[in-house]
Amino acid sequence: MEKREALDQLTRLVANFTGMVGKRLPDDVTAKLKELSEEETMPMAKMIYEAMEKNQQQAGELNRPSCQDTGLIQMFVRVGSKFPYIDDLSTVLKEAVYKATVEAPLRHNTVETFDEVNTGTNTGTKSPWLYWDIIPGSDKLELDVYMAGGGCSLPGQGKTLMPGEGYEGVVKFVLDIMTSYGLNACPPLLLGIGIGTSIDSAAYMSKRALMRPVGSHNENPRAAQLEDDLAAAIDSIGLGPQGLRGSKSVMGVNIENSSRHPSVISVALNVGCWAHRRGTIIFNSDLSYEMVTHKGVNIDNK
Repeated sequence: MEKREALDQLTRLVANFTGMVGKRLPDDVTAKLKELSEEETMPMAKMIYEAMEKNQQQAGELNRPSCQDTGLIQMFVRVGSKFPYIDDLSTVLKEAVYKATVEAPLRHNTVETFDEVNTGTNTGTKSPWLYWDIIPGSDKLELDVYMAGGGCSLPGQGKTLMPGEGYEGVVKFVLDIMTSYGLNACPPLLLGIGIGTSIDSAAYMSKRALMRPVGSHNENPRAAQLEDDLAAAIDSIGLGPQGLRGSKSVMGVNIENSSRHPSVISVALNVGCWAHRRGTIIFNSDLSYEMVTHKGVNIDNK
């Protein structure tokens, strides 16, 4: 395959995948919403879960985004140093977002800061926002596409605590936010929490945590226990679906962490709403691919 042809194919596939992410929830989120619906006993909450399921069905039938806010597109790019199109990848991803905006379609959500001009393309200065990891020796591209909504993930918060506040301070910070912000972020929510040494690293990890599957756990047993404890605590608030009360408030809590300086502990929180529109796709060097989050979906001919 000629390079230009290959780049066009990669652009088309990423654009199709991005558009599909806005219309179909990942398999793990769909399964968790079904589980929460079946466990719910409050009549109003059960009715809301049924409306959510109908929303997803109609998005598929009508080939339309399932939420009017298709978010600011953010991508986590884990690309091998031997992936043959690594040098052109930034341009490809930007063109793919523009193509998805026109074809999906996606709402125009990129506004140039200070100029206050909507580009109308979902591309602009450092938009889409790309998080880069280069994988030595690999010839693959692993891509997370995330639609960061204006009411859920984008209003994330962070704080640097003094070490004396300890992990109790982390818990207090999270619960204080969830009793206010959580109500308006379209629960049930997936919480991404980053804990580390500085506010920038904690913020990155909190967003990265949202890319983990629902029901997964941190490898550290203490962190995994904190994930479960926080989920139980937030459920006890009784936010329920859409914040209108119910027995559950979250789909889960995902914590990512790093080592830290002994003088500080930083924590950041981002949340994904019930319509947690993220997808993971892995490309081989020949541009064959596997969709990790959306099994059985065809994006070749969209």
